[in-house]
Amino acid sequence: MSNILRSFSSLYFATLLMVLASGVLTTYLGLRLAADSAAQIWIGGMMSAYYLGLVAGSKIGHRLIARVGHIRAFVASAGITTASALGHALIDDLAIWLVLRLMVGMGMMCMYMVLESWLNEQADSKNRGTVFASYMIVSYLGLVLGQLAISLSPELTLKPLLIVAMCFALCIVPLALTRRIHPAPLQPAPLKIKLFWQKVPQSLTTIAMAGVIVGSFYGLAPAYIAHSGASTEQVAAYMATTVVAGLVAQWPMGRLSDKIKRSRLIRTNTVLLGIVVLCIAILPLSGILQLIFTFAFGILAFTLYPLATALANQNVEQEHRVALSATILLTFGMGACIGPLIASTFMQLVGNSMLYGFMALCTLLLFLRLTHVNYQQKQQNTEVSQDYVMASGDLVSSPLAAALDPRVDEQMVQEQMVQPHLHEADLPTADQELSSMESETEAAADTETVEVEAVAEAEADKNQTPEANKPA
Repeated sequence: MSNILRSFSSLYFATLLMVLASGVLTTYLGLRLAADSAAQIWIGGMMSAYYLGLVAGSKIGHRLIARVGHIRAFVASAGITTASALGHALIDDLAIWLVLRLMVGMGMMCMYMVLESWLNEQADSKNRGTVFASYMIVSYLGLVLGQLAISLSPELTLKPLLIVAMCFALCIVPLALTRRIHPAPLQPAPLKIKLFWQKVPQSLTTIAMAGVIVGSFYGLAPAYIAHSGASTEQVAAYMATTVVAGLVAQWPMGRLSDKIKRSRLIRTNTVLLGIVVLCIAILPLSGILQLIFTFAFGILAFTLYPLATALANQNVEQEHRVALSATILLTFGMGACIGPLIASTFMQLVGNSMLYGFMALCTLLLFLRLTHVNYQQKQQNTEVSQDYVMASGDLVSSPLAAALDPRVDEQMVQEQMVQPHLHEADLPTADQELSSMESETEAAADTETVEVEAVAEAEADKNQTPEANKPA
């Protein structure tokens, strides 16, 4: 483990700074808009614009990395992201903020692609799991530090934006100074959305709903807690507790999914998550009890995505998994883009508690969908297993039947059984066999007719001979 951390230290350090900056910026914007009494739809729109940028950045990132290489693409993306983050300090127009969030999302996706493709190529089959597990731990650690860093400026001044800009600028340094071999340019991953929605509907439905729930949480939970009267430090503690829960739950849930059927585990997870979010929406929680419930939420909500991804890869062949990964990322991104918009609309119309009420509705719809699909798949499997094919009870359908037929040449049978492909071209078709049988029948009939006529003529000659020998 220590050797891997040391070997990939530059990539891990860049990841830590990048995710830390993103976490600070997301929470800061939510708190800032809540403090300015902005409409909930604007708060949700900020998060939706970010995830829309992530989706769009996946296409732009491939072309950029293929054209200029990994390090130059990372530097350019970090520069654009830094400028976009500082733009929030210069302009107070919310419409411009939406564009800036879109730019941040696109830049972040390009940087994610550089780091993950670099790690994927430099890791080998012996340590690939450990390399990416360490990458996920560093990412979660960056999110936690980002939530805690926001508490350094409880007055929501420009300090958090300066921290964001510093981290985005410093994350360039480790990659610029690395001595590791540059990876090969990326190849675009094909999208086969319709195929995978037919093949793994439970997985993609779960991933889409996980995107809706997680996107709504990151975008609207800071404003939800702030409207309940919590201070900036309490909001940071609330968000950090949830992220830590997601981190510590990854390994146990992964082990559990290896022992329990994954589709059943996802349905159980969905039911428990629905109960938790319904309690948060209805009960007047505060203090330690509130942190306990959000900890349980983090365990259940942040493990839906990896469980569904494992289930999808389990049911897809190896040659289709690159396309599957692209489809999974697109599905999650679209769910995370739509979720905050719908949740913020409910919050604006009904109240802040509808953030978790909306999540409860999502879990209900997800459970019904999973149950329906699972029932359909069981019915299909039952029909396939009950299919019965009629077969004869003797040796007529067996290749040994020809060997037992005394009318067939034994040498020809042996050659046909040993090397059947050599004689396939000589085998007559059904029409030819039918024509041959008809010809044989006609020939046999003609022969029989000739024989009968010959016998009749012989008898007539025999009867005529004595009459001819009689005396006149």
